[in-house]
Amino acid sequence: MGDERLLTVSEVAERVRASEETVRRWLKAGRLRGAMLGGKKLGYRIAESELERFIREEMGKEAA
Repeated sequence: MGDERLLTVSEVAERVRASEETVRRWLKAGRLRGAMLGGKKLGYRIAESELERFIREEMGKEAA
């Protein structure tokens, strides 16, 4: 990940126009990869490149 920007669940939800709970379900199901940095208090963080992959692969399926 290096210098890559990490997004919060709410930032991801806003970008894909979904609820935060839906994003958390995707994370728990393994459809979207993220890390729980600092435990539950800070919540998940998702790399921008991972979000781009998810949009390309997962969201593209729904449009087809």
